[in-house]
Amino acid sequence: MTSTAPPEYPDQIDGAVLKVAGVVVLGAIMSILDITVVSVALPTFQTVFDATYATVAWTMTAYTLALATVIPMTGWAADRFGTKRLYIAALVLFTAGSVLCAAATSIEMLVAFRVLQGLGGGMLMPLGMTIMTRAAGPQRIGRLMAVLGIPMMLGPIMGPILGGYLIDIASWHWIFLINLPIGIVAMVYALRVLPADEPSESESFDFVGMLMLSPGLAAFLFGVSSIAEGGEGASFGPRVWVSIVIGALLIVAFVNHALRTSKPLIDLRLFRNRNFTVASISMFVFVIAFMGAGLLFPSYFLQVRGETTLMAGLLIAPQGIGAMLTMPIAGVLADKVPVGRTVPFALGLMAFGFFGFTQVEADTSYWVLCGSLFVMGLGMGGTMMPIMTSALRTLTNHEVARGSTMINIVQQIGGSIGTAVLAMVLTNQLTSAPERPVDPLEFMADGFATTFTVALGLVLLALVPVMFLPRRREPSNLLADSGDTPPVMVH
Repeated sequence: MTSTAPPEYPDQIDGAVLKVAGVVVLGAIMSILDITVVSVALPTFQTVFDATYATVAWTMTAYTLALATVIPMTGWAADRFGTKRLYIAALVLFTAGSVLCAAATSIEMLVAFRVLQGLGGGMLMPLGMTIMTRAAGPQRIGRLMAVLGIPMMLGPIMGPILGGYLIDIASWHWIFLINLPIGIVAMVYALRVLPADEPSESESFDFVGMLMLSPGLAAFLFGVSSIAEGGEGASFGPRVWVSIVIGALLIVAFVNHALRTSKPLIDLRLFRNRNFTVASISMFVFVIAFMGAGLLFPSYFLQVRGETTLMAGLLIAPQGIGAMLTMPIAGVLADKVPVGRTVPFALGLMAFGFFGFTQVEADTSYWVLCGSLFVMGLGMGGTMMPIMTSALRTLTNHEVARGSTMINIVQQIGGSIGTAVLAMVLTNQLTSAPERPVDPLEFMADGFATTFTVALGLVLLALVPVMFLPRRREPSNLLADSGDTPPVMVH
């Protein structure tokens, strides 16, 4: 009986792999944009549905909680049903949820349909990472992850621009209906170009783990997201701490369960891999700063400078431009140079750009601010995807789906914590009484400057785990599957 040689991958990114990348990027764009595009529609929802801000804010919170709930079971489902089938199912669920959101006639219906949309969207990113990692092979992961990183970087930037534009020229319904043609194209595209993969029939589902982790994540993130929320049960109220404590206890219970069972919902044994652990910690701290600060930039332009929503989105576009310039370069370097030698410099560049916003005033030149955002984007483009590449490179083919799921959970928790912490700092700054009479805009600008200083501190804190990223080339384990199953090939 002859053994099959491991598949050989060309060094360059070929057309077949780029087709797969196109499917994944379409799904990622839909999922990530819908996290931010709704933010500009909240005042419209208040008027249309005659609801309070705290009520309409659930259109964002419900989507985020749905993402967090479904992500843990994505790794098992990918093994059990196959990544292609599950990815198409996720696209169908997300697109159907989008259409139902547009048809909502009450705020309660809209929140419910946002949950449905989030259940589909939560599977798109980890599945996309798995599909691209398997298709690219170990030597091209960095370049393919750079492609996937584009929507991850541009989502927080393009969301407010797109949402403001669609609401201005049409109505709020179109921030959801825009997903219908994109979703149909993505489904047809996925059916034609995604490689078929065989499900693992022997995998059993960890129902006990699901009953601990999914509600635990949802409760924890609900509590964290409520910290800076105004009104009854606001910051540090019983609702916040009860949710956080219950969520944390359920997560701790899951950790104990996962280390004792042979096939847990999330395989925490992945953290025995040093590279995966260091990369996950680096990603966690980085995302806290990146996602938290991402909401501060448009708020400064809206509240202090009095810009329109559309203009505020356009003013932060230099950040996305900078990221797009360095991300492809970082992807190539991640395949050839140890990430521990490049990421610290990229993160330092991001910190340098951030410094400009710590000095912000009510009349700071837009040239200075846009230049700072551009430099910050250059650093971000060289940071996130190389870290993610380092996390997945040394996993076996069978571990990739579980590793992708874990990285997405880390990002979700980090993003929620970052948003809550910086929102709380900003709220405290803007609601505290000034020590002396001062112009209101100057007072607000000082509050933003202080909050940006905290964000800069978080960026610098990320340098600590980043310094432990691998500084020498290590062999990839992507082909080393215990079942001798090679990564899915693209034909």
